[in-house]
Amino acid sequence: MKKTIICLIIVLIAIIVLMNFDYILKKFYKVEYKEYVEKYSKEYEVDPYLVYAIIKAESKFNEGAISSKGATGLMQIMDKTAKEIAENLVMDYETGVTLYNPEKNIKLGIAYYSYLKKIYKVDSISLAAYNAGSGNVNKWIEEGKIKADGSDIENIPFKETNTYVRKILKDYEIYKKLYK
Repeated sequence: MKKTIICLIIVLIAIIVLMNFDYILKKFYKVEYKEYVEKYSKEYEVDPYLVYAIIKAESKFNEGAISSKGATGLMQIMDKTAKEIAENLVMDYETGVTLYNPEKNIKLGIAYYSYLKKIYKVDSISLAAYNAGSGNVNKWIEEGKIKADGSDIENIPFKETNTYVRKILKDYEIYKKLYK
């Protein structure tokens, strides 16, 4: 009798979890800062679900995040890179301030990713460049370590970048399934 009740409780819990699975997943796959992500994704022709996946991986939606290497804000942009992007966009930039502003950080991050996508054409290689820098990615392609078409991302030599690219591509697919 006790075993039957325990089994029924487990089945009921499983049913409740399955019925609310999307709700539960959406707690882990947030869509915060939607107005900025959608605005700048459209302006720079980047899929907003990819942007959410990048923000999730980079800062976990913490606008005050700072990496051990000094990348700052939601999209974890290095100050030097951000200054260059802002200059190209003819946008005011103030070190120590601009990257903590969610709208400006998202705009700069999406503009930068868009720039990388124009160079590398595919998300996997563009993401590798976002994480490891264009210099490293160009070197890997020139040396034949990875293909420019992104068909062999498992060969990305930096373990952190390899994991990063795979994580974002996986999360991107989850975002599309959850919110489209």
